[in-house]
Amino acid sequence: MIWNFSRGEKVLYLTFDDGPTSAITGEILGILDDFNAKATFFCIGGNVASHSAIYQSIRARGHTVGNHTWNHMSGWQFSDYSYFKNVIECSALVASDLFRPPYGRIKRSQAKGIAKRYRIVMWDVLSGDWDQTISPGECLENVILNAREGSIIVFHDSEKAYTNMRYALPKTLDHFANAGYSFKAIPAAQSLD
Repeated sequence: MIWNFSRGEKVLYLTFDDGPTSAITGEILGILDDFNAKATFFCIGGNVASHSAIYQSIRARGHTVGNHTWNHMSGWQFSDYSYFKNVIECSALVASDLFRPPYGRIKRSQAKGIAKRYRIVMWDVLSGDWDQTISPGECLENVILNAREGSIIVFHDSEKAYTNMRYALPKTLDHFANAGYSFKAIPAAQSLD
């Protein structure tokens, strides 16, 4: 599992889970464009099916994508067979060798099977944007205080996370850009298109 990248360069890896969504993804893409930032979107297959044009826009703008299962399946609650089937269903629409388990929950046996085809990307900074008990300012602090060179940062492309993400994302980009950081997409080792 990949938790972070090289600590030797001032690079951050922003990731967005759970999209694409009709209204929010476009706004995220605009914010990223404002800072010339690239990111990685871990997409739910069912959302890609519903919003294929938005998915294509993510790809066209030079961001990378990863598999986040067909319907946000928690590995701990399902058999390996059901989980693998859900991942394969998503892979029909999300052509990538990157995978992130929803909730970060995956059984060891599932991770072993998934790793035969995918690089499993976790994180070392969780914004907490989905957490309705924290304020937008606390979400921003979660990122500012914990991110460092090579960090993989998780935001969410969802209605539940919108208020906190919308506040914290541009401020995160501004803060780290002013500190000399760049923002890169997680490179895909192979194209499955």
